[in-house]
Amino acid sequence: MKQLIVIPTYNERTNISLLLKKLIKLYKSKFEILVIDDNSPDGTAIEILKFSKKYKFIKLKSRENKMGIGSAHKFGVKYAYKNNFKILITMDSDGTHHPKYIKKFLHLIKRYDLITTTRFSNKESLKSWPLFRILITNLRHFIIKFFLGINIDASGAFRCYNLTNIKSKDILSAKDNGYSFFWESIFILFKKKYLIHEIPIELPYRSVGSSKMKFSDIINALVYIIIISMKKSKY
Repeated sequence: MKQLIVIPTYNERTNISLLLKKLIKLYKSKFEILVIDDNSPDGTAIEILKFSKKYKFIKLKSRENKMGIGSAHKFGVKYAYKNNFKILITMDSDGTHHPKYIKKFLHLIKRYDLITTTRFSNKESLKSWPLFRILITNLRHFIIKFFLGINIDASGAFRCYNLTNIKSKDILSAKDNGYSFFWESIFILFKKKYLIHEIPIELPYRSVGSSKMKFSDIINALVYIIIISMKKSKY
């Protein structure tokens, strides 16, 4: 069964190197790994190329501009379907998503359409995060639950898709190309009655680099949630 891991990057030269080393150690060539880099000025793509020359199962897609993390995930989804992968795993490159959870994904995915991760069933999940980020994360979860009626940790990128069961158009019908892609795509899959299962994870705060999310992203996401909630009967 063909399996793909998709990892978007932007200015993650150190983190992507550490992550790829972990993936290679744990899984060797069990997966094809596609790293999608949005023209990182810190030389992230150069670091990925070093790995891809040594390991043929690691691929690099360099994009000319910073097109958004949601856009990168959509590219990965299209690539997965086009190349007949049956399992798609998506994860962040900042060191917060530990590859050890992938084993649990693979154990469960035969029984579900989507496995995603949750930060809210384990009280210790965000223990290393700054208080402000914890408050923002919990507030976003509450707003999504209140306006969209889904009690799922919908804003995380660490997921496993069963592409045999999910139609590509249902994932790609999420219109946002930024961070809202994550909750929008889960909302669509939830409304279409796909089987979604959550697993609890510990999510350490990034130790290298800085978050790409801006305050404007939070405001835009809030407005977009309200807009989608007004149209949710159409999904």
